[in-house]
Amino acid sequence: MQAFLNRPLESSGYANLYLDATNLHGRLGRAMQVCSRAVVVAMGVNADGRRELLALKVGDSESEAFWGEFIGSLKERGLTGVKLVISDAHKGLTNAIRRMLQGSCWQRCRVHFARNLLQRVPKAHQGMVSAALRTVFA
Repeated sequence: MQAFLNRPLESSGYANLYLDATNLHGRLGRAMQVCSRAVVVAMGVNADGRRELLALKVGDSESEAFWGEFIGSLKERGLTGVKLVISDAHKGLTNAIRRMLQGSCWQRCRVHFARNLLQRVPKAHQGMVSAALRTVFA
């Protein structure tokens, strides 16, 4: 697993980079206390248009420092030429993208956009708004 996650990235160009995170709860340490941990993932779109898992890391939080370290490790492995980064609008993440991937464009993930939009729509209208949004993206 480590060989896969630490492989060089310079042989393939990844113009599009997806960054995402989730928080998982698990028991850690000798006391087996339940702790929340951030799991971050990087997916690149290769020259053939297929998505590839580039990296996965577990940390304490989705802070700008953690994201910056994660993106920095991708760059150390040879990631260059990123034109578009697609992610959630988490402040730590967007700041790290702006700092670490200068010259690339950023786009909000449509799944997170749709979730946030539907949170602001009354339940009675969510079906109609959701259908309209799917039409826009189609």
